[in-house]
Amino acid sequence: MRFDEAGALSELLADRARLALLDEAAERVGTALDLVGTCAELAQFAVANFADLASVEILPPEAVPAGLTYNVGLLRTRRLALDAVPALRRHRERLAPADQWVRHRQGCPTSRSLESGRVLSGDRSQGSQAGTVAQWDCEAGANLADRAQGAPSWLVVPLQARGQLIGALTLLRTRAEGFPDDETSLIAAVADRAARSIDSARRFALAQDLTVDLQRALLADPGSPHANLDLASRYLPCGTSAMVGGDWFETIRLSFGRTLLVIGDVMGHGVEAAVDMSSYRTMLRYIAATDLPPHAILRQLDHLTSEGDATRPATCLLALIEPARGRCTLASAGHLPPTLITPDEPARLLDVPTGPPLGTGLGAYTSVVHALHPGQVLLLYTDGLVERRTEDIDTSLARLTRLGHQNPSASLDELLDQVLAAVKPATPEDDIAVLAARIHG
Repeated sequence: MRFDEAGALSELLADRARLALLDEAAERVGTALDLVGTCAELAQFAVANFADLASVEILPPEAVPAGLTYNVGLLRTRRLALDAVPALRRHRERLAPADQWVRHRQGCPTSRSLESGRVLSGDRSQGSQAGTVAQWDCEAGANLADRAQGAPSWLVVPLQARGQLIGALTLLRTRAEGFPDDETSLIAAVADRAARSIDSARRFALAQDLTVDLQRALLADPGSPHANLDLASRYLPCGTSAMVGGDWFETIRLSFGRTLLVIGDVMGHGVEAAVDMSSYRTMLRYIAATDLPPHAILRQLDHLTSEGDATRPATCLLALIEPARGRCTLASAGHLPPTLITPDEPARLLDVPTGPPLGTGLGAYTSVVHALHPGQVLLLYTDGLVERRTEDIDTSLARLTRLGHQNPSASLDELLDQVLAAVKPATPEDDIAVLAARIHG
C-alpha cells in the first residue's frame, strides 16, 4: 500500500470513528425533556470520552443573550451537572456542587469564552497568556488537580442553540497534555448537538414553570363562604413530567346564607387549558350573581362558551348549599357525582342527572335536591382522584364508597388527608382537585 493510500485510509477510519462518537452522543445525551438530566448526560459522556472532570453550566433565562456572545456585567451561571472519573470522585465534596449558582470573575476562562463565543483551552505550561489554573473559575478543581499531582489542562466550550448562547461546557484533565485541535473540534461538535437538546429541555422547563405559575395564580383558594359553612380544598398536579391541566374549584357567596360550590375540569393540558379555566371561572361568577338555579347557570354558561371556538369543552359540577334548609341542589355538566360522607356511616355517591360537557351547545341540564345535615361532608373532586386506565369507572367510583367511618370531630383538612391517602392513585395520571364542605351544627 502506498503512503498516500495509507494516509487516506487512516483519515477515513478517523472520520468513521468521529461519526460513530457523534452518533453515540446523539443517543446518550438528550434522552428526555429534562434539563438537569440532559446536562448530567452531557457531563457523563464528556468524562467517559474526553476528560477527567466535566461541568455543565447554564445561563439564567433572564440573562440569555440575543446572540452568540455575553457581555453584560458580572457573569453568573447555574452549574446543573458535575461529573468526574472514579479516581477524583472521592474529592467531590471539595468541588463546587451541582445545582448551584456560580459567579465568575472577569477574565476567567469561562467568562472569556462566553464573552467571545469561542472555544478556549489552556494548561499550566502556557501560563497567564492562556489563563492559568488559578484563574480557572472552579478553584476547588485546581486544588483537586494539585492533589492528583497532575498538570491540569482545561477546555471551555460555549453552548449555543438557535442562534443564542445558553451556557458552557468546561472540561479538566489532570494529565500534562492539553486538548489537540482535532479533539477540540470533535468536543465542540458533541457540545453543539447536546446544546440543542439542552435548549429544548430548557424551553420545556420554562413553559411548564409558566403554566404552573399561571394556574396557581388563577386557581386561588376558594372564596369566603358564609360563616355557617366550613371549607377545605386540595390541588395536586400529576407531576413535573406533564403539563398541568385545567382542574379548578370555586365558592361563590350568595344571599340568604347560601353558598355555591363549583368544581370543573377543562379538557387538555398546558397554558391553553389554564387560560380556558380562567374564562369559565370568570363567566360563572358573573352568571351566578344573577341568582339562577344551578341547572340554569350551566345552561347559560354552555350557551356563552359554545358561541365561539376559543374555549375548550369542560366538565363542571355545581352544588348550591342552603344551611338554613339543610339541603344542597346539584347540577352536573358531564362531571363525576359528589360523595356524601356521614359520621359513623358508609360514604355514598349522590345521584345527579348528568348533562353534556360545557362548550358543546347541547344544554339540557337538570337540578336535583339532596338533604345535607350539619356534620355531613359534601366532597367534590375531579377524575384524577379516582380514575385508573386499567379499570372501569364504576369500579373507580366504588373506591369512594369504601371510605371508613369518619371522626365527626376531625377537621376538613384532616378528612381530605384521609381521603387522599385512601383513594388517590400511587402515581396519578391526571391532576387532582378536591373541595369539601360541611354545615356548622
